[in-house]
Amino acid sequence: MKGLENKVVIVTGGGGGIGSAICRRFAEEGCKVAVLDRDPAAAQATVDLIQENGGSARAYTADITDYDAVSATVEAVARELGLPQVLVNNAAFDRFMPFLKTEPGMWDQLIAVNLTGALNMHHTALPLMIEAGGGKVINIASDAARVGSSGEAVYAACKAGLVGLTKTLARELAGKGINLNVVCPGPTDTALLKDVASTSSNPDKLVEAFRRAIPLGRIAQPEDYPGLVAMLASDDANFITGQVISVSGGLTMAG
Repeated sequence: MKGLENKVVIVTGGGGGIGSAICRRFAEEGCKVAVLDRDPAAAQATVDLIQENGGSARAYTADITDYDAVSATVEAVARELGLPQVLVNNAAFDRFMPFLKTEPGMWDQLIAVNLTGALNMHHTALPLMIEAGGGKVINIASDAARVGSSGEAVYAACKAGLVGLTKTLARELAGKGINLNVVCPGPTDTALLKDVASTSSNPDKLVEAFRRAIPLGRIAQPEDYPGLVAMLASDDANFITGQVISVSGGLTMAG
C-alpha cells in the first residue's frame, strides 16, 4: 500500500483475533505498531509475532474506558514511537441477550467499551495526528449497526453511534488532513463470537444461523479484514472519508 512505511499506528484490542491480524498487516507494510490491549499478555503475544517476522511493534496496556489511562498511553506512544498517524479503534465487547432481559449494569459495560472507549481514543489521539500533519482513522463497527441484530440491541446502538461519530468527525476534520472511515464486520470466528454465543441458550445453533445468513456461506476469519483496513490507512484512500464499508460475505449489501 502507498505511504504506509514508517507510519505510527495505534490499534486498540490489538491482542484479539481481528486486532492481532490488523497489527500484523500494518507491520508487514513497514509501520511502527502500537499494540494496545487491556490484557498485557495478549498485546505482547501480538508484538512477539510481529518481531519474529522482522516487524516493529510495542505493547501498551490500558483500559480504554479510563480517559486518564488512555491519555497517558497515547502520550507514551508519541514519546516512544512518534506521533500517531493511524488509529484503528477495534476493541469491542458484547453479550447476546434479548433487550428486555438486559439490565442497566450491562448497558453501562457495553457502552463503556464500545462507545466511550472509542470517544476516549479519538479525543486523545486526534490532536497528535493533526500535529503530525494529518492521518487516518479506521473504526471497526459491525453490520449490527447497519441492519440491527436480535439479541445485540445495546451493542448495535453503540456501533451505530460509532458510525455517526465517524461521519461527524470526517466533516469536522476534513480541513485538518484527517480521514475517518468505518469497517463493519459480520460474524467472525474469534473469541468474542464464542463468548457472545456462549451467552445464548444454544451456542452452536446461533453460530450456524449466522453462517446460513451469509451468502458466501462461511463465518469470516480475522484475516478477512486487514487488507481493507490497511488500504483505508494508506495514501490510496486519500480521497475516501466518512464511508461505511461492510466486510461480511454479503450479509449486508448497502449502496
